[in-house]
Formats: sequence, C-alpha cells, structure tokens
Amino acid sequence: MTDVLQGHRVVPVVVLDDAGKADDLGAALVAGGLPVAEATFRTPEAAAVLRRLAENPDLIVGAGTVITAAQVDQAHDAGARFVVSPGLSAAVVSRSLELGLPVFPGVATPSEIIAALDLGVDVVKFFPAEANGGLATIKAFAAAFPQVRFVPTGGISAATAPDYLAHRAVAAVGGSWMVAPELLAAGDWAEVTARCAAVPSSPSAASLQGVPA
Repeated sequence: MTDVLQGHRVVPVVVLDDAGKADDLGAALVAGGLPVAEATFRTPEAAAVLRRLAENPDLIVGAGTVITAAQVDQAHDAGARFVVSPGLSAAVVSRSLELGLPVFPGVATPSEIIAALDLGVDVVKFFPAEANGGLATIKAFAAAFPQVRFVPTGGISAATAPDYLAHRAVAAVGGSWMVAPELLAAGDWAEVTARCAAVPSSPSAASLQGVPA
C-alpha cells in the first residue's frame, strides 16, 4: 500500500449516496489520471458504491470513515483494498489486519500515535488536518516519531496539498476538492476529470530525501 500511495499521493475522498453514479465517477477518476479513491461509509449506499467502484479494474478503492469491525467486514466483502478510519479503534485495526487489509487509523495526538504503533501501524491518517494545526503539527510529530508516515486529511485543498506533499513524513494527502459534493450531485464528470488532471504533481520518493522538517 505504501507503493500505491507513493504512486498516487493524492487520494480522492468520495461521499456518494447513489451507487448508480459510481461507474461514471470511476471512469472520470481514471480519465483524470487519478485512479484511486476512498469511498466513505457516510451514507446508506456506501457499501454499494464501494462495490461498484471496485469492479473497475483500473481503480484502487478503499473504504473510508470506517469505525467498527463490522464495517471492515462490509468493506472487505465489497472489494476494498484498504481501510481508513477517522479515529483510532483497536477493533478496526485488528480486524483489518486479520483480513490482510492495509489500515490507516486516524490520529490527532502523540498518545494516539503511540497507540497506533503498539498495534503495529506506522502509517496513519492525521485528521482533521487543518483544524489540528496542519503542516506545523505534522512537523512536530515527525520530529518525535521519525518512523511514522502521515496521510493528512480534512480541509486540504489544491492550493495547500503541495506543501504537505513536500514534507518527508507525508505519505499522501486525502482531499475532496476534485470530487466535491456539488459535482457528484450534478453528475459533472467532465469537471471531476479536469480537477483530477490538475491535481498538483507530487515529489517522487527519491526527491523527498533530505527535505527539511
């Protein structure tokens, strides 16, 4: 999964309440050169949306906003390739690992980072990123936990994503500007594709070596 994040370091965070639109959405992501998505479990249709997206062989699809072990099972059954949680749940992490799913639990404090490490996870979601100090906080965390990589999500935009991606501790960022709710509601797949194509290019793994904290 780390290889996936290095290759596609901006992960679209999708909130879609109509599984019938999933095929068009998946096609728009692929056409825009961003064939990865986090389908969030925020709507009753979440599992169905994830399943439809996962049927696209060109997409790498994970489940987001997973807060229970039962949802991990749902996500796995629907074809999720990874699991993302807004918080740190030992049950979610344990069940994901049992099923062989990479899992990115949410953290916002040093204590939660230590708890994640205790569970065997060293790539974590930093959430909500902007509300918790943004890049400045990641820099502080990275100094104390050099072995941890972060996936900041929450309030990140096309304008701020490059600054996050330039930091060596950031594996990827999650964002919704390219799959904004109004675009999905209107079925504006051309704009989704255009925003994906315009996603800021991210530094390669090699170029990140020696980037100052």
